[in-house]
Amino acid sequence: QVQLVESGGGLVQAGGSLRLSCAASGRTFRSNVMGWFRQAPGKEREFVAAINWSGSSTYYTDSVKGRFTISRDNAKNTVYLQMSSLKPEDTAVYYCAADKRSNAGMWTGLGGPSSSVRYDYWGQGTQVTVSS
Repeated sequence: QVQLVESGGGLVQAGGSLRLSCAASGRTFRSNVMGWFRQAPGKEREFVAAINWSGSSTYYTDSVKGRFTISRDNAKNTVYLQMSSLKPEDTAVYYCAADKRSNAGMWTGLGGPSSSVRYDYWGQGTQVTVSS
């Protein structure tokens, strides 16, 4: 059974940092595009960042560029999201997602890396709360 388990969320003051982790089990995702999404209360889920299988290509939504960094450790089957200079508007439940297709490029598939429909596996989410 495939599982994605997020961790690292919590309460932090504005300007602070957090590092989220997403550990995969049940199969290896070292050849797969992985992504992070978030959902704030009363809002739709939105794309945050994505990374290709090798880590050589990343993609971010404009609101987090320069503040968040996505990375991966394929030996650990884990993807990370380093979040810095956090703002209250970053408050949300953060979800990890995985594309089931191995060796697929970042821009192949439905809607590209920012589209939730290209991802087949999702974690349960971790809460990030940024206080002002």
